[in-house]
Amino acid sequence: MPSSIRLIALAQRSLGLLVLLSVVGTHSLALAQAVDGNVFATQAVKKTKRPKPDKGNGETTQEREKRLLRECKGRPNAGACEGYAN
Repeated sequence: MPSSIRLIALAQRSLGLLVLLSVVGTHSLALAQAVDGNVFATQAVKKTKRPKPDKGNGETTQEREKRLLRECKGRPNAGACEGYAN
C-alpha cells in the first residue's frame, strides 16, 4: 500500500512539473515573438498604398466607334471590324 501512495505522489509531482514547464515555455515563446515583431507585436502594421491603375491614353467609347467605322470601310465583317464594316 505505501508504494502505491508514493507512486501517486510522484505522478502528481511530475504532472505539476510538466504543467509548470509548459506555461513557462509558452510565456518565453510569446516574449521571443514579441521581440522579433511577429505575432504578439503591439505596434500597428502600416499598410502600403497601392498605386492607382494607369488608364493610359485610352480612347473613349465614342472615339473607338468612330475610328472603327473609319478604318473598317470595305473590309470583311469579322474580327475587330465585326459590326462596323459595310
